[in-house]
Amino acid sequence: MSVVVLGVGGGIAAYKACLLSRLLSEAGHEVHVVPTRAALEFVGRPTWEALSGHPVHTEVFDDVPGVEHIRLAERADVVVVAPATADLMARIAGGHADDLLTTTILATSAPVVLAPAMHTGMWQNPATIDNVATLRRHGIVVKDPASGRLTGRDSGPGRLPDPDEIAEFVELLLACPDAADAMCRRDLAGKRVVISLGGTREAIDPVRYLGNSSSGRMGKAIAQVAAARGADVHVVAAHVDVVMPSCVEVTRIDSTEDLAEAMNDLAPHADVVIQAVAAADFAPVAADTKIKKHEGDSAVGATTSLELHQTPDVLARICAQSVPHRVVVGFAAETAPDRAQLLELAQAKLARKGCDLLVVNDVSEGKVFGKVGTDVTVVHQQGPGRRVTGSKSQAAVAVLDEVHMLLATQ
Repeated sequence: MSVVVLGVGGGIAAYKACLLSRLLSEAGHEVHVVPTRAALEFVGRPTWEALSGHPVHTEVFDDVPGVEHIRLAERADVVVVAPATADLMARIAGGHADDLLTTTILATSAPVVLAPAMHTGMWQNPATIDNVATLRRHGIVVKDPASGRLTGRDSGPGRLPDPDEIAEFVELLLACPDAADAMCRRDLAGKRVVISLGGTREAIDPVRYLGNSSSGRMGKAIAQVAAARGADVHVVAAHVDVVMPSCVEVTRIDSTEDLAEAMNDLAPHADVVIQAVAAADFAPVAADTKIKKHEGDSAVGATTSLELHQTPDVLARICAQSVPHRVVVGFAAETAPDRAQLLELAQAKLARKGCDLLVVNDVSEGKVFGKVGTDVTVVHQQGPGRRVTGSKSQAAVAVLDEVHMLLATQ
């Protein structure tokens, strides 16, 4: 069980932190809510205590014998502040320690992540921009806010991301606390990253399709980590079972032909292309009208045939483009009797496609598709490299670490 300190700033988005507290608790974490004085104007103390199951304090003097700010700072595995208002971020950036939340943040050695929420004008104000830069320089992760409807009629960047997205980000930092350093350094800032993900659907007729079991979770994790590290991320999403992060641009596609068209437009302008999509190698010759049973074919076991045609090899096309200083990462979902043969298949595919890195996993017996965990190996031109067994967030961090090293050597 991890200990999560949930700080809540005094903004209208404080109501969303109620769901965040519940999500973190239901995930098995011990959650301690530390609201600011202003936050209690939006959501009262009884609500926080009922949701977390722990007493809630706002002031250092609420529990002097317990030295609450030091106790929480030492026990915390991660501190997340949602919403983080402009005023609260300014106080943290200045090293203030005038309430329980700011003193806890000042005293902790755990990763600290701030999820800002404020009006667009406040987020884009030079003072806030400077404060965010200071916070990141001090080792605090500041998520970029979402864009969308704000309080009143206004709309723009400054919206608090959905609680599910913040909870996933907390899980990422719990699984990969060392990832916070690259996020604070924004080591992919200025890089354009295009990521394809999900599973394509190839039409059989107007109402049926052939598809696969890819959920898009791996690609989403990469997109989330890349954006947190400062990259400008564009996702090309086939069918997925997950919601895309709020901080990325998304192009929706259905088929492998759609994928080829989208990547043909986006890949030439990217610094990094990550082809995590599960694209079909073959597609049916689709019928214009719904395929119906013939009279007498209703018996169980009756068969029919589909004619298949080969789809574009999108990864090979991307690798064949003449784009200097670009890194291309492919994914290979393989079935193999043992790890040695799995790596042989991966090395052969890497050479055949011409990409810089290939991430290979064994999908035999449903081991990976749709699962939270994964087991991948990053294969280089020189041979097998890093193996990651664990969460898809851990794999995403490892893949982007390899990408960053390649970019640094160009």
